[in-house]
Formats: sequence, C-alpha cells, structure tokens
Amino acid sequence: MKKFLKITVILLGLAFIGIQLKPVDRTNPPVDADLDFDGPEEVRAILQAKCYDCHSNQSDWPWYSYVAPISWWIAHHVEEGRREVNYSEWGKYSERRKEEKIEETYDEILDDLMPIKSYRITHPDSKVTEEEFIIIEKWLDGEL
Repeated sequence: MKKFLKITVILLGLAFIGIQLKPVDRTNPPVDADLDFDGPEEVRAILQAKCYDCHSNQSDWPWYSYVAPISWWIAHHVEEGRREVNYSEWGKYSERRKEEKIEETYDEILDDLMPIKSYRITHPDSKVTEEEFIIIEKWLDGEL
C-alpha cells in the first residue's frame, strides 16, 4: 500500500508539472486610445475597476493565472469576456451595438451575474455597489 501511494503521488506530481507545459494565451493586445471606452468618466471608472480584467485588452494576470489548470480556466473567461464586450474596442462598435452592450451590462449587474462569482472570490471589491449601479442606470437611461 505504501509503495502504491508513493507511485501515485509521483505520477500526480509529474502530471501536474506536465500540464504546465500547455501554452495559455495571456496577451493584452495594444490599446488604441481612440477606440477605448469613451463614455462618461464616472462610468469609465466603474468599468475599469469592475470589468476591465475580463472585458478589455488591459487584463491584469495574477500569479495564479500562470498555474495550470487554473490558467486555462482564467484565460478562457477572459477570451469569452472580450468576445462578449471589449471596452478597449468600444470605438469600433456601432451606436446600436453600444446601446445593446449598455443594456446587457446593466442587466448582468442587476441579475448579479457580473462580475462572475468566482472572480469576486479573489477580487472582493469588484462587486458593483448600489451607488455605482445608480450611475450605470443613469448611463442606460441616457442621463449621463
């Protein structure tokens, strides 16, 4: 039994080391200031603090994003987030798409879907406050 446990631990260790070799894209494409989010400053501040890690080309890659299999999961979330809405490319969006993304942002926050719960565990300050939500609501209503 002792020999089996030792071999199992060694094999698991080798597997863990081996999976570190799978490349993960953690790049941040260049940000063109002319395309970056051009909304009201108070909204920009909220989005940068709460959303930009997954929804911009300015992601912060913490140390644990370099450890597989967590790295795969985080990279996938960032890729998915950028595909859904990328505030670093806001200037490329049509006015209609911008309006849709404003509404989606509002709905996702209202339904407590964004930021995702797993992100909030490691970033407890990322939850949108009541005051910030009111600002986003005014943005949606065109009052900002």
